[in-house]
Amino acid sequence: MEKENVTGKASALLPVGVFLVIFLGAGIALRDFSAMPAIVAFLIALFTAFLQNRKVSFDEKIKIIAGGLGEENIITMCLIFLCAGGFSGAVSAAGGVESAVNLGLSLIPAHFAVSGLFIIACFISVSMGTSMGTIAALASIAGGISEKTGFSMAVCIAAVVCGAMFGDNLSMISDTTIAAVKTQGCEMKDKFKANFLIVLPAAVLTIFFFWLITAGVSYEIEGGLDYNFLEVLPYIFVLVGALVGINVFLVLVGGIVMSLAVGLWTGNIALSEIFTVVGDGVVSMYDITVISIIVACIVSLVRANGGILFILNLIRRRIRGKKGAQAGIAALALTVDLCTANNTVAIVMAGPIAKEISEEFGVKPKRAASLLDMFTSVGQGLIPYGAQLLSAAALTGLTPYDMIPYLVYPVLMGICGIGAIILSRD
Repeated sequence: MEKENVTGKASALLPVGVFLVIFLGAGIALRDFSAMPAIVAFLIALFTAFLQNRKVSFDEKIKIIAGGLGEENIITMCLIFLCAGGFSGAVSAAGGVESAVNLGLSLIPAHFAVSGLFIIACFISVSMGTSMGTIAALASIAGGISEKTGFSMAVCIAAVVCGAMFGDNLSMISDTTIAAVKTQGCEMKDKFKANFLIVLPAAVLTIFFFWLITAGVSYEIEGGLDYNFLEVLPYIFVLVGALVGINVFLVLVGGIVMSLAVGLWTGNIALSEIFTVVGDGVVSMYDITVISIIVACIVSLVRANGGILFILNLIRRRIRGKKGAQAGIAALALTVDLCTANNTVAIVMAGPIAKEISEEFGVKPKRAASLLDMFTSVGQGLIPYGAQLLSAAALTGLTPYDMIPYLVYPVLMGICGIGAIILSRD
């Protein structure tokens, strides 16, 4: 690859521009942001990257992307995605989701209904590691609470979405957490602790918000809230294991084994299904795994052509010191998420740039990872064309715009993130 100049090359970012034009353009033109699969848009962007810089042969470009794919963080991230999918499939089949939901509802006072729904969604999303799964699991319960209390469905489902984004940002098995810590080279427990302290005030204020706007109304759920604490244990094991610093692969494999054992014991999983349920979970992570691989290929060529250097120099001219670097990482993460409508993809794309910024300005890896995850979640929890709001709307018959006025947690999370940057002593 020819030597980069000291300012980098803006033209090297063309593949990124092609992706944004195709992905966003198709969504706007067709009024459906699921009409253009992200993987197709990324493949077109990769093809564009291959067409650039004709001074470098095709074989040399293959070597460049092979080198990028061979990085330890990329391989580790993809393997963790697959293990996390296996755990999700096993624990869901074992009845963990339903038991966790019912356990939470049985512990929440009736007059605390909507705030309790937010708390349950926080717990479920931290345990499951997926905001989409949390929304799917709790949408019907949100509907029941809305029907029994008379509060609008928009308020109830907004509480679920807010809680889902809490866990999507913090969960040890969330693909966003995995992508953030692996691109920045830090430990999950360190990122969790740094992130949790920043977003805790936002979560507390969100609980108060939903309590305030629903105060004075209570409800009773007809029928029982049956749960089996054994079915919740795998979630607790994974959360505690990751927090105390056990290797993430050991934690996830242990969680899979425990989930299968519980499922067999309770009769929720037949002996002949133990491999199938794990396999189904692994398959559910194929998309993000393949997207991560393709994005790594694109980033490798963009970097070799001088695109990363161009962005770095652009940011350098506008920031001063560690606080400025943190603000730059936050702005980068939010902007990329608004463009891609996928916070995991946004982290994978912005991660290499954030890593170089943090190294140059001395930002700790755990803080960089925290900012990446936090501000992509801020965007993802608010954009009306994101999968979370579209899914919530589809499950409840609402529009994303009905929910947005009540999505206070992503806004408060962003405010807390900005405050953490301003008050940072690093």
